[in-house]
Parts: sequence; C-alpha cells; structure tokens
Amino acid sequence: MEKDGAKPPLAFWPLMAIALLQMLVHFMTNGNYGMFRDEFYYIACAEHLAWGYVDHPPFSMLMLAISKAIFGDSVQAIRLLATISGGVLILMVGHLAREMGGNKIAQIIAATAMLISPTHLGLTGFYSMNSFDFLFWMGAIWIVVRIVNTGNDKLWLLFGIVIGLGLQNKLSVLFLAMGLVAAMLLSPLRKYLSNKYFWIGSGLAILIFLPHILWQIANGWPTLEFMANAKQYKIADISPWEFFSAQIMDNHPLNFLIWFGGLLFLLIAKSMRPYRILGIAVIVIFLFFIVQKSKPYYFAPAIPFLIAVGGIMIGNWLTKRNLNWLAIVLVISLLLGGAWSAPLAVPFLPPDKFADYSLNKLVSGRSAEVYDSGVLPQHFADRFGWEELAKATSMIYLQLTPEEQANCAVFGHNYGVCGSLQYFSQWVPLPRVVGGHNNYYLWGPGDEEVSVLLVIGGDPDDHREVFNSVEAGLETVISPYAMGYQKNITIWICKEPKVDLKSIWPEVKHFI
Repeated sequence: MEKDGAKPPLAFWPLMAIALLQMLVHFMTNGNYGMFRDEFYYIACAEHLAWGYVDHPPFSMLMLAISKAIFGDSVQAIRLLATISGGVLILMVGHLAREMGGNKIAQIIAATAMLISPTHLGLTGFYSMNSFDFLFWMGAIWIVVRIVNTGNDKLWLLFGIVIGLGLQNKLSVLFLAMGLVAAMLLSPLRKYLSNKYFWIGSGLAILIFLPHILWQIANGWPTLEFMANAKQYKIADISPWEFFSAQIMDNHPLNFLIWFGGLLFLLIAKSMRPYRILGIAVIVIFLFFIVQKSKPYYFAPAIPFLIAVGGIMIGNWLTKRNLNWLAIVLVISLLLGGAWSAPLAVPFLPPDKFADYSLNKLVSGRSAEVYDSGVLPQHFADRFGWEELAKATSMIYLQLTPEEQANCAVFGHNYGVCGSLQYFSQWVPLPRVVGGHNNYYLWGPGDEEVSVLLVIGGDPDDHREVFNSVEAGLETVISPYAMGYQKNITIWICKEPKVDLKSIWPEVKHFI
C-alpha cells in the first residue's frame, strides 16, 4: 500500500487523450441512428420533474432538464452528459489505479481497457441513468480506498453523500453499499461499523434518499410493482454461466484477463491486502445478481474498478521486469481490438451493413429481454421508426374534422411510442399523448374530454369494448430496422366512446 502523499506520478496527458478519444467516438456517431426509445421517455420525465418515477429515481431526470434548458433537445444535446460521463469514468479509472499504487503504465493500460469495453461505450452512447451510475459506483469505491490509505474516518461523511445521491440516480448503488457492509464484517475494516462518522454518513445517505422514499409511499410503491413485473415478464432468464460469459463478451474478450485477473490479484496479492474488502464486496454483489437472475449489464458498474486493479497488476509487473515495450504492444492490441468491436456498441455502420458485419457475435448474442429485436440488436433497433410513426399518426390526425381534432388524443401502449410522439409533435401536428405505461399512467388521461382516440397498435376487439366505432386508419411498416414487435403498426381510429376515459384508466396501468 502506498502511503498517502507518496503515490506514483499521474499519467495526466495520456489519460486525457484516452478520455477525449472516447468522447470523440460518441460525437462522431451519436446522430447516426436517431434517438433511443428510452430517451424519448426521459425527455418527457424531465418535463414532469418529481421526486420519483415508476421505473427510476429523479437525479438523472433533473440533470436532463438542466441540460435540455441549456443545450436544447437535439440528439447530440440530449446525449452530451452521457458522453462527458464516459470520459470522466476513464479518468476516474486511471486515477483510482494510481491511488492504489499503479504506475503510469498501469494507469494507461487501465484507461485503454475501459475505453474499448463495448458495455461502457454502449451505455454512455445514449442518455440514461446508467452513465451516472458508473460514476457513483467509482466515486464510492474511490472514497473507501482513500479511507484505507489515509485512515481519515471523516471521509465516511462524503461516502454517505455519494451513496445518497447515487440512490437518487439508480437503486443499484444500494447493492454496492450492501456488498461493502457485508465485506466489512469479514475484514479489519469492521472497526468502522462502530465509528460515529460511518453512521453519520449512513444517516446522510438515508436523508438524501428520503424524498424518493416518501414519493414511493405516496404513490403506493410503484417501483416494487414495476420490478416484480419486469422480473416475471420482461427480463430474459439466464443461467449463472450465461451471466458470467456475458461479462467476458460484453466487456470485450481482450479485457477478461485484465478485470478477472484484477479480481484474483485483489484477493491474493500481498500488496492488495488493504483493499481486499473491495474484492469480497464485488464477489458478494456478483453472487447476488446471479441469484436474482439479473440482466448482465447490472454488474457493469463494478467492472471499471476491477479493470483499474488489473491495470496495476500488469503495469507494475511489466515495469519491474523492464518490459515497458510490451506495455506498448498491449495498449496497441487493446486499441485494435476496440476498433474491431466498436461498431457493435456504437452506430458506426449503416444499419443495412450491420447484419453482415463479420464480428456480430463478439458481444453477447443473447438479449437481456424477451422481446424480438429483429435485424438489429435492441440497443440499435430501438432507435428506428419513431419519426415515421409520428408522421403517420399526424397524417391520420389531420384527416379528422376540426371538431374531432379538438377532442382527440393519441394513446400509446409503451413509453417509447408516447415519448416519441410528444417529441416529434414539435414538428408535425399531433394531439396530446396519453398512455398507461409506467409514468404515463401516473400522469393520467388529463381533464379534457376525449371523443376520438387514435390508438397505436393493440387488438381492435379490446378497443371495441370502449368505443362503438373502431377503424384501421393506417397499417404501416414504420422501419425495417425497428424492434420486431414494432415493425408493423396499425393506427386505429376509435370514436363514440362507451365510457369516459378516466373511468377505465386503472385498467390501462402497465408497470414493466
């Protein structure tokens, strides 16, 4: 363990160059395929700021609202914070490697490995809470390392603040906190479990997270219902081996010896003994996700830390044996491997070329959800067809009489449809949008009377239970590259309602 103040030199400019390269990749590709379905929904959430939402806490929605107010809502603008977060994460990986005793070569190897990770590139390539989640995990781990290095127990206060803000971004930070506490019980750091600053920090975390808990109580704990439904109907069932192999493929096969070697190094190396608690915590978290049959990317925020440790293992070993030239070979190999896999994580290729790309099995071929993604994997397929759908819906809307338009709304069965229609209503005439999916249900049908409802998809027999007149306004293929279940869409014109929309609203709730 390095004594505080005696850390190795920082590879400042190489780390900056690697971080800027990652950001450049996104700036070059962000506008190629269009907005991801979740981004439309997040834009809507940012326009309805609250202390919580059915499927996520509020932090990232507040950040999006601020960003949107400053930079606008173009694709590049919406993804700006995610792009910056990706660059910051690379810098944090390099700095953490240094904090734990890694020399300049170790820092550069770790940062380069982080750069080429398809999961890292993919999750920072569109706006979501996941890009911030990486930073909160790394920030919390960094603080624990500083506590180990300095013995400064007051840092538990900062740890509590980071955990609290992290929970306001995504609940997965709770798994990190639980894993750390479980590991502390098995290490000399158990002494801090009776430390006043540890408990004050824990209190700060709870206090920061409290508004979201109160929102959950006030709204009947919708997130618990959402999580139960997602586990039962949405998340694909995978075996422990599939979960583990997905970590190998999705974080790049070339990175496997770095992050997995880093974990083993953390557990058995004498020099890593002070930080062993973090290795134990990672194993606890991994086993928890296995038991819960979680999506493979849920473990992604733990990988940057392991990559940092793996960089230390390799970099320091090479330096001790005067093999610095081999480090150059390794970095070049990683960059070439990253160039090889990048088109699978970010939209470099035209969609018609993607299916023919010879490396399309490099990342995990198994979808994390049960839905058919069609020609493209889900993280690409869900960027197609939205503008076409909005234009088709607008065309039908404009065919209605002025009286019908005045009392018209459009109903979307999922938040991608609802959010995209709201987004594109800036450019094409559309009625107000309602839906029963997640927070659209909580936002309700509105107070305006609805005599004509344009329903996007669904079973016409179900629509006839509510309306006397149900006609197919348009059957359209919105995009050959869209998700399989959304390629062929029928827009139904529903008139002469049998009941008021408000009276049946509880029946349209769809939390998943």
